Amino acid sequence: MTQMQVSGRQIIDAFEAWAPPGLAYKWDNVGLQVGTLDKPVKKVMITLDVLETVAEEAAEANVDLIIAHHPLLFKSLKQIDTMTPKGRTITKLIENGITVYAAHTNLDITRGGVSDILSERLGIRETTVLVPSEQDELIKLAVYVPDDYTEKVRVAIGNQGAGHIGDYSHCSFRVKGEGTFKPLDGTQPFIGSKGELARVEEDRLETIIPKSKLSRVLAAIETAHPYEEPAYDLYPLKNKGEEIGVGRIGELQESMTLRELGELVKERYQVPSLRIVGNLDEEVKRVAVLGGSGEDYIDQAYQQRADVFITGDLSFHEAQDAWQMGLKLIDPGHHVEKFMKQSVQSFLQQKFDKFSAPEVIISETNTEPFQFM
Repeated sequence: MTQMQVSGRQIIDAFEAWAPPGLAYKWDNVGLQVGTLDKPVKKVMITLDVLETVAEEAAEANVDLIIAHHPLLFKSLKQIDTMTPKGRTITKLIENGITVYAAHTNLDITRGGVSDILSERLGIRETTVLVPSEQDELIKLAVYVPDDYTEKVRVAIGNQGAGHIGDYSHCSFRVKGEGTFKPLDGTQPFIGSKGELARVEEDRLETIIPKSKLSRVLAAIETAHPYEEPAYDLYPLKNKGEEIGVGRIGELQESMTLRELGELVKERYQVPSLRIVGNLDEEVKRVAVLGGSGEDYIDQAYQQRADVFITGDLSFHEAQDAWQMGLKLIDPGHHVEKFMKQSVQSFLQQKFDKFSAPEVIISETNTEPFQFM
C-alpha cells in the first residue's frame, strides 16, 4: 500500500492543538522561522536548538521539517550575513529546503509541556502553575449536525481541544431535533433542493472550549461538517477556565534532604553537576520547577511556600537574595529542556496512522555550550 504524504501544515496543525501559539508570551517569537509549511513532509527532526551543526545534521538526514524549542530567529535581524554562524545556518536550511518551526513559551506553558515533563521526571505530585499568566476563558459551543455526521464532527473538534474537563477529553452532549432550511440561488446544498424547504433530522452537539483553542475548533467544524454553512452558537461562560502559565509547583512523594534531591536531579536530568543554594542537610518536600531561565520568578516560588526552586541560569545576586530569604535553589542548567525532544516525538508519532505518519527523529547533535570539569 502506498504511503500517504502529509504536509508540514498538517503536522503543525496537529502539534498546535497541543501547544497553541496563542499561549506564548508576547515577547516570544514562535511559529514558522524559515521555509514553508505548504509542502509534503516525509521526515521531521526534533531539536532543542537550531545551530549550524544541527542544520548540517538535518541536511545529511534528508529532513524536511525541524521542530525546535528555542527560536532560531529570536531577535530581529537587520541583515543576513552568510559569513556569520546564524547566516550560514539560514543558508544551509534554505539550500536544502528545510523548514524550521519553533514552539517556545507555548510549549513551556501547555499541559504536558516542558514544565510538566521536568516535574514528572522528579516525581513531583499534584502540581499547580507556579507563575500564572492568565486564566483561559471558556466558551460553550452548540453545533447542529445531521445525525449521520455527529460522530465525525465530535471526534474532529475533540481532537482540537474541545470538551476537556479536568482529566477528561472529548466531553460532549447531544440532543436530537429537526433542522429546517431553504437553499437559495447560488447554493450547492448537501441535502435538499434549491428553493424548497428541507427538513433534516439533526443533533445539537454541545461542548466546552477554551478560548485559546476556539479558532482551531471552528476550523475543524468547517472541515468535518457536510454543510456549506454549518450552524453553530457560541456562549461565553462564567465557569473558570484552566489556569495557565510557566513553571509547576508540587510535592515530592516523601521528604528528602537537599543533598538527596540534588543527586536525584543529576540522575533524572542527566547532568554531571549542579549549583545549589542552601543547607544540604535540611529536608525539602515542596518543590517548584521551571525549565530554562527562571531567576525572575524566585519571588513567586517563595510566595508559594516552595522549599526549593529548580531552574537554570541563576545569577549571583538573585541567588544571594533567595539564600537570604531562606529559599533553597538547584540550578541544573538551561539545557535540561532537552527532554522536550522525546515528548514531541512521541506526540507526533501518535497523531498519524502508519500509512500517513512522517518519520520523526531526534537530533543527536549536542547543543550544550558548557563543559563540566
